[in-house]
Amino acid sequence: MRENEKFRKAIRISGVALAVYGVFRYMLPLVAPFLFASVAAVLLKPSACWISERLQVRWRGKRYGIGAGAVGIVELGILFLLLGFGAYTGSRKLYRELCLLSERFPYWIEKIDVCLTGVCHEMEGSFGLKENSMVHLMQEMIVNFMDTIKAGVMPYLMGNSLLIAKCCIGCCIITVLFAIGVMLFIQELDMWRVRIQQSVFHQEFARIGRLLRIVGNAYVRTQGLIMVLTMGVCTVGFFLMGNPYSILAGIAIGILDALPIFGTGTVLLPWALITCMRGLWLRGLGIFGLYLICYFMREILEAKMMGDRVGLSPLETLISVYVGLQLFGVLGVLLGPVGVLVVKEFSGEQKTPRIP
Repeated sequence: MRENEKFRKAIRISGVALAVYGVFRYMLPLVAPFLFASVAAVLLKPSACWISERLQVRWRGKRYGIGAGAVGIVELGILFLLLGFGAYTGSRKLYRELCLLSERFPYWIEKIDVCLTGVCHEMEGSFGLKENSMVHLMQEMIVNFMDTIKAGVMPYLMGNSLLIAKCCIGCCIITVLFAIGVMLFIQELDMWRVRIQQSVFHQEFARIGRLLRIVGNAYVRTQGLIMVLTMGVCTVGFFLMGNPYSILAGIAIGILDALPIFGTGTVLLPWALITCMRGLWLRGLGIFGLYLICYFMREILEAKMMGDRVGLSPLETLISVYVGLQLFGVLGVLLGPVGVLVVKEFSGEQKTPRIP
């Protein structure tokens, strides 16, 4: 009997895990715009309803005004405009910085050339090679490397231009669907809540909703704390190095580290490399040390804090995040822990924890 019970338990866990994987892999991409639209509608509905009520007027015993859905779509448009203005301002500043960098580019090329030439001469002296033989070899390797890049980049751009155009069109369609979905969800949110409450799967929907809120709450709090700590560490580190822009640089790197795709290495590793190539080895090693501190701080705190808040051990959280990244990309940071919690919840391994 005990062996049969173990077998049934294993079958149940495997079935739930396969179902979760199938939903995340195949169903989630289809309904993702509408899920995000429902979340945006929940956030915008209170203010949209308040503004809609204030805009209504009475005429001949009837009330006329703008619906809450229309107000919500206007609010969403204003939010997009603000985000677009911020992106435009940041892009202009980045463009100016790139222009300044391009003016210094010949200087950097000269410094790199002097550095590589010195290394080649040292190798020639150490191995007893002919003078400038390593220099010519290095020059030939660089030329061949650049030719290989040119030969590979152009066919790639030409071959994938249609794919890039399709992706741009798809993004525009998804954006339009998202905006329309927000407007309709604001209008029909109460009706959908009644439908879910009357559904046969009401309990399952409620349990999954609690799990999503738990993981989302834990993720936001964890990333917020890690971002603040990263800002503090980078600011103090740059201040000790004598950087006059220590506060600004620390804040910028902390915000960059909080983004899903980027991280502290996007800035600190090239910065450390360029600093070392300029001959400032101590400062370059200091910047690289800052990167190591921020990297291990994120890895340890993310696993520990996420695990404590969602009811998983640090090792379970680390494994779930890694597997989620491998299976679902950037969204796997959230989908991995959610999947583990769903499997535990519906296989009877663990009860849903409360939101902290």
